[in-house]
Amino acid sequence: QIDLPSFHGKVDVDAYLDWKMKVEQIFTCHQVGEERKVPLATLAFQGQAMYWWWTTLVRERRLHNDPPIEYWNDLRSVKRRRNIPSYYSRELMDKLQRLQQKTMSVEEYRQKMELYLMRAGIREEERLTIARFLSGLNFDIRDRVELLPYRDLDDLVQLCISVEQQQLRKSSKNINSKSYSKENLKREGSSFKSYSKENPFKTQEIEKDVEKKKITSHTSSRTSEIKCFKCLGRGHIAPLNAPSKRL
Repeated sequence: QIDLPSFHGKVDVDAYLDWKMKVEQIFTCHQVGEERKVPLATLAFQGQAMYWWWTTLVRERRLHNDPPIEYWNDLRSVKRRRNIPSYYSRELMDKLQRLQQKTMSVEEYRQKMELYLMRAGIREEERLTIARFLSGLNFDIRDRVELLPYRDLDDLVQLCISVEQQQLRKSSKNINSKSYSKENLKREGSSFKSYSKENPFKTQEIEKDVEKKKITSHTSSRTSEIKCFKCLGRGHIAPLNAPSKRL
């Protein structure tokens, strides 16, 4: 018994392409003959897809004396015209040209690029795919891997993943060190508050001493700015009967 995934016929290009790929994979795995592919595939139609199959492709073809669809390639062509808009290939090529890593991981970026290439039906030399992959990489990764040797695209991707993991480790260390410093400050503040609650009088004395030191340092700095008009010295005021400094 062969169970195919259901297809509901909704307007979703990706859903149809995924369904078609899965069906073809099952056909290949079970070595399904051509005469069984269309009956099996149409049994998987549900909802709108099933209604479309019986009204458009079965009844209308009988009314017009058109031959029934018997082969998978014919059904696939009809489904493509119905489920894939004419602008899809152009839109897909545009997405492929503008594809950049940005917030994606290296692996996610590679998978999306390969998905676009596959659905656009592009088969290119590996060196062109490597150039395409490098052009969309984030600069901090690309600048490092371009200086390293690699054999092929798979080797390049592994290098990029290694660089990415190094950067993640460094950033996590920086975050941990910052959070550790903040935690220490919080602990010191909380310990001082608890000490203040347990020893309110000592805390008041400490605060008074600190305030006195501030006043003393402020007074001394202001005193050092005073200039004696008699001897021209600093830090004091001449008494009224003090002799003037002779020049």
